[in-house]
Amino acid sequence: MRVNQAIERRVIMAAEYIVATGATVRAAAKVLGVSKSTVHKDMETRLAQLSEPLSKEVAAVFARNKAQRHLRGGEATRRRYARLREKNI
Repeated sequence: MRVNQAIERRVIMAAEYIVATGATVRAAAKVLGVSKSTVHKDMETRLAQLSEPLSKEVAAVFARNKAQRHLRGGEATRRRYARLREKNI
């Protein structure tokens, strides 16, 4: 198998996973066993060349994730301080 074919297959597989699950870049990278940078580059540049409709779907998922990012961060902070309070009690 050519290297380009392997990359193309990885890009399409990652995009389909992100669209199906609504995963963040970090979550997709963890599941696929690649770095966040790889997933980001795949979705931002390579996917547009392979499948424009799929690229638009991924962009919509990323936009939704970005809009919700402050909520996830706030929840993580709340859990962190709740754990610290439990330790001090």
